[in-house]
Amino acid sequence: MIIWLTLLVSYSSWNGAAAESTALERIENCHSRCSQGLHCKTKPDYWFPAACKNFPEDLNVPSVFHDIGVSTVMKCEKKQKCSLQLRVKTALQLSELIHGVSICIGSVGMMTNCQNLMFTKTSRKKLSGRSVTVENGCTEVSPNQQVEVTVKTVPSYCGLSWTSSYSTPECTNEDLRKNLPECITGRLAYGVDAKRKELKVDVSDMLEDQDYHLRLCLKDFICTGTGVHTVIKKEQAVKSAVLPYSRLLPCLCIEGWSAVTDAPRVQFCPFKDRQEELWSGIAFDPLEETLIWEPECPITAAVGLCEKREDGSCLDLPHSSQNVSRGKVIFAAVDPHPQLCMKFSVESQSWIRCPFADRLKVWNVVLTRQQGHDELQLLSQTKATFSLGLCVKSAGSSECRTTKTHMVHAEKQKAVDLKVTGLQCGSCLQVKRLDVTYAPTVLHCFNPCFSRSSAAAAPTRDLTWVILTTAVCLSSIIIVTLVLHILLTGHRAFE
Repeated sequence: MIIWLTLLVSYSSWNGAAAESTALERIENCHSRCSQGLHCKTKPDYWFPAACKNFPEDLNVPSVFHDIGVSTVMKCEKKQKCSLQLRVKTALQLSELIHGVSICIGSVGMMTNCQNLMFTKTSRKKLSGRSVTVENGCTEVSPNQQVEVTVKTVPSYCGLSWTSSYSTPECTNEDLRKNLPECITGRLAYGVDAKRKELKVDVSDMLEDQDYHLRLCLKDFICTGTGVHTVIKKEQAVKSAVLPYSRLLPCLCIEGWSAVTDAPRVQFCPFKDRQEELWSGIAFDPLEETLIWEPECPITAAVGLCEKREDGSCLDLPHSSQNVSRGKVIFAAVDPHPQLCMKFSVESQSWIRCPFADRLKVWNVVLTRQQGHDELQLLSQTKATFSLGLCVKSAGSSECRTTKTHMVHAEKQKAVDLKVTGLQCGSCLQVKRLDVTYAPTVLHCFNPCFSRSSAAAAPTRDLTWVILTTAVCLSSIIIVTLVLHILLTGHRAFE
């Protein structure tokens, strides 16, 4: 079954910015404009500020500039062929001493662009003392750019300038995402085919007349490619591709971008809630008896060891918890027993993985019968030291407390007879390895009552077998004798 999901994602979706829906004003051409009756001409200027002049006493300084506005517009030739332009508009109290207005726009890494709007002498004289408006021709800017806007008089009078910072819209703006080439990333829809372990990705609203790249990557500080990459050709009628995956990790992302230089990329990680995928890949070094796990994705988690109980719970082993986000988690000197498990905790959730559950036991305690007596033996595949203690489980309880323990040393592949006395119904033996740092306490429970009753019943079973065998033999002899007697009697009668 393929699950389809549509991802309406953009260039900035991966940096967490919220999309803006404000539509920008469209223009076809950029022109400088002045108030009706005010004749002005645009002249280029250069950002080599000359020394300012002291303004005359009759110039009302506070009221020269007011209502200064900075905005962005889009200059469009056709669909997906737009550019972002900055427009500055100001009102000023005109005076014959003000010959024009200089508007400069600068940014870090960008040469300052200045325009002078010069007024004719006639219009200055005619409109002196009145409020007029001036609007510069556009200056091309980039999305998400910090610019500094400076407005001053021509000639430049000291103290008669206005400076402010302005931030241009980001590519999160819906209008920019559809029309500005540097913001167009395409829209993605994906489906998961779990049986084939494939992602089918459809692309729409991509940059026209360009090929389109798709890949899978694992996101950390950067998104590192997994090696799965394909190109959708611009000639393809259906803009889709199939990307194989190995596991749906929470940091597995689908990334797409147009085949142009410095193209913006759309990146989406739809499986970020699949944290349980991280808890595999546990490795064990049997020579060093070391347990190793390394997260395939960055995650803040606590990793520890625990002891699996009969009721399914897992009791934390003391001093085993480690915090991890990146890098390996190593537990040295570990007893590889099936009841030893790893516990992964993220916030309020926990997952248990038991890497030795399907492995052969390195050691075990077995109950054998030697010459009519029950005997306990410890078999170990490695040289080890154990702690043993006899205990009795209470009815309805999983607790089994022991008051006395003793140590046993086991050689590799040599059975050790455990001289345990006091075995009774419900007796259990607590066993734990002492030569390692992390080991579970394993409970071995036996039923010697059943063993002894079985042993007592053995002679009875043997006697019954003898009696039955004897009866069968006697019955056979009797039947044979009767048959012979009948045959002999009939032969004499015939004579």
